[in-house]
Amino acid sequence: MQRQVTLAREISYSGIGLHSGKNVQMRLGPAAENTGIVFQRNDLPGHNRIQALAEQVTSTLRATTISGEGGATVFTVEHLMAALSMLGIDNCLIEMDAPEPPVMDGSAAGFCDLLQQAGFKEQEAERKVFAVPKAFSVYEGDKYVAILPYDGFRVSFTSINKHPLLGTQFYDLNLTRESFLKEIAPARTIGFMNEIAQLQKMGLGLGGSVENVVIYDDTKVLSQLRFENELIRHKILDIVGDLYLLGHLKGHIIAVKSGHALNSKLAKLIHAYRMKEEG
Repeated sequence: MQRQVTLAREISYSGIGLHSGKNVQMRLGPAAENTGIVFQRNDLPGHNRIQALAEQVTSTLRATTISGEGGATVFTVEHLMAALSMLGIDNCLIEMDAPEPPVMDGSAAGFCDLLQQAGFKEQEAERKVFAVPKAFSVYEGDKYVAILPYDGFRVSFTSINKHPLLGTQFYDLNLTRESFLKEIAPARTIGFMNEIAQLQKMGLGLGGSVENVVIYDDTKVLSQLRFENELIRHKILDIVGDLYLLGHLKGHIIAVKSGHALNSKLAKLIHAYRMKEEG
């Protein structure tokens, strides 16, 4: 039997948000059994809490946004959620004084480092793992994401991008703590110069730079790549984070050109199935 895990102690980090560009003080701390992952907005009068659940997703525009008490929101949760998922953290309280976690270096590696510094504490309650009993899938034009029964956690992702340096990329990985830390966690968000002005008009990408985003112009990459296929590795990072809003899963995810919107639709489809099955 696997037992639930929380952090051994509190740990803090300050930085800026990728999209908001706002400074944020974040504190990660232990939480009781069966609490799940909870964000707390300490900048709001009621210190409103937001449970990190698939049904709480309210926007998937360039990032995943969840909403909770009093309509309070937290956005760009996917990188931190991916780190919590693959380091096996079931219960955690995340306190912030702004609506977006720090971008760090644009990947999940910094969050993984923080969690490992805090250490892990095994709890008495049994870990809940949902082994998908059948295929679930969501389609939208030439894009889709599906999950099939599988004894483990695996992602097979195909990305198709018209940029001459990107093109078609495929990556397939059995995800464990070790493979995630080595192959996926360091992969950063991707951005394009021709989108930056429009994104900033929308109030997005205000904290981005060549240090925390892999930026491409029309013909070349302006950032120093960590992997030749950093884009697709980051896509896998995003899908892991988005689906951890369901808790721990066993299944084989197969995705083509999927993003936050389709990831969320798949998570909500699985959530609806579980609710029906549980009565």
